[in-house]
Amino acid sequence: MDSLTYSSSKRNWRSDKLSRLGSSIFAEVAAWKGEAAKSGLDVIDLGIGSPDQAPAPEIRRVLSEAVLRENSYSYPSSKGSAAFRRQAAAWMEARFGVRIDSEDEIVALMGSQDGLAHLALAVCNPGDLAIVPDPGYPIYSGSLAIAGVRAWTLPLLERNAFIPDLDSIPDEIWQEAVFILLSFPGNPISTTVDLAYMEKLITLARKWNVLVIHDLAYSEMGFDGYKPVSILQVPGALDTAVEFHSFSKSFNMAGCRIGFMTGNREAVNALRELKSNVDYGVFDPIQEAAVAALELAMAGADGGVAPLYERRRDVFITELARQGWAVPKPKATMFIWAPLPEAYPAGKEEGRSRSFARDLLLKTGVAVIPGDAFGEQGNGFVRIALVEEERRLLEAARRIGEYMRRIG
Repeated sequence: MDSLTYSSSKRNWRSDKLSRLGSSIFAEVAAWKGEAAKSGLDVIDLGIGSPDQAPAPEIRRVLSEAVLRENSYSYPSSKGSAAFRRQAAAWMEARFGVRIDSEDEIVALMGSQDGLAHLALAVCNPGDLAIVPDPGYPIYSGSLAIAGVRAWTLPLLERNAFIPDLDSIPDEIWQEAVFILLSFPGNPISTTVDLAYMEKLITLARKWNVLVIHDLAYSEMGFDGYKPVSILQVPGALDTAVEFHSFSKSFNMAGCRIGFMTGNREAVNALRELKSNVDYGVFDPIQEAAVAALELAMAGADGGVAPLYERRRDVFITELARQGWAVPKPKATMFIWAPLPEAYPAGKEEGRSRSFARDLLLKTGVAVIPGDAFGEQGNGFVRIALVEEERRLLEAARRIGEYMRRIG
């Protein structure tokens, strides 16, 4: 038998990029929840933004009937069915007054995160530069790590009401950037802007030939009469912008994994081309259910999800204030971006949010996400998701109040 020569060093079968994805905190919080449950605590999970409601009965009926058809199980189209794209375009016009070409300006996605994770790969080359917010949803920066794209972070500061200061971006960054990614209202911070701000953003993007990526996953979660706006409402935006829409939060279809990107046809077709090599698209019955969801919304058949989350926001924040923790009231989304309570002991800012979130969970069973999971500027904050019924939110607020009185 021939002798074999073995390498003296063990090969590392884990990409270095994985360490730059920045979302390990969610696994950490899951471990804390397990620890809290093991100690006998009843965990109230206000961490992950997963809706606790089911889609409307009409949506579930369409899905169930489509699943039972024998002809539903062939490969779907990676760009989305013509029926889905036409209905998405019709909804964009009904909801925002924006006319979209369903043939060339929409691509179906397995949830908006699918598109957000892959878009940098489709429109950038390794070594390119992109502008992303800090704090921001983790896949914003994670997608750049996957694509080998450099990030220039735009800080969202409390003194600016967390609105990105476009004038703070140096000319040399605009000159080099391939795209700028923003979200109004956003996650973790439900920052809202008007069309005048969007117009300024589009003017700058056109000046510097930069693609604007607008994540509008929370388009149907505006409160107190506020309705989020689409960047594509700005005249000329189709020349330089794309927008993501999701069915997860707007229609309680998180597990279905469906959304779409619409806007500039060159960017849409670049993402389509990439995805045609990566997957075969969204299961057709899910696309049919999504069509039903959009039809219901356009018919005004129900009040949508906003009233539920607005009530939860009011109940929870009112009780938190009664317990001694005053937090700002968001105008949109299912999230509260809360500065750490004054009662929490002062200390080194770095890691303080994480220490608070862990201690709160292990002492009370209430799970929240530390702000630094979303970027350096998140230190000193926590994100709270309104994903439990009002009774449980009241109980969570009371537990938090007891915790603060113990540490105060």
